Amino acid sequence: MATESGPTVEDGVRELLLLMPRIVGRAKRTPPPPELDDVTLAPRHLSLLAYLLFDGPMTVNELAGRLEIAPTTASLMIGDLSRQGVLERAEDPDDRRRTIVSIHADKRPAVDAWLARGAKAWQEALTPLSPSERALVINTLKVYEQYGSRGD
Repeated sequence: MATESGPTVEDGVRELLLLMPRIVGRAKRTPPPPELDDVTLAPRHLSLLAYLLFDGPMTVNELAGRLEIAPTTASLMIGDLSRQGVLERAEDPDDRRRTIVSIHADKRPAVDAWLARGAKAWQEALTPLSPSERALVINTLKVYEQYGSRGD
C-alpha cells in the first residue's frame, strides 16, 4: 500500500524487483554500433569504456580501482580490447613503468554512440530531480550494487 509520500518499503522492493530485470535486459540488448561489429564486446567492457570516454586516458591501476577489479583482470580486459583496436596503450611520459590507456581515436565516435542511448535515458530520468534527489538515487543504486556484490 502506498503512503501519501510514496510506496512502503515492501511495495518499493516489489516494484524494483520487477523493474531491475527489464533495465538490465535492455542494457544487455543494446547492440554496439555497426562500426564495432568486428569487435567482440561484452557487458563487462561497457564500464571500462565509459570511464575512458567520460574521464579520459588513465593508467591500468586507475581503471582497475574504478572498476573495483584486480589490476591483472583490468590488464587482461585492456589487452583484449587493445588487440581488437578499440584501446591504445602508451608509455606514461612521466613514469615509463606505467602504461596510459585510452580509446583509439578511430573507435571513439562508435564507443560514444554505443553509450549515448543509456546516457540519454539517465539524462531524462535525472533532469527533473533536485541535486539531493539525484544523489539519493545514485547512492541507493550504489548500496544495492554493493550489497549484491557481497554475496549474502
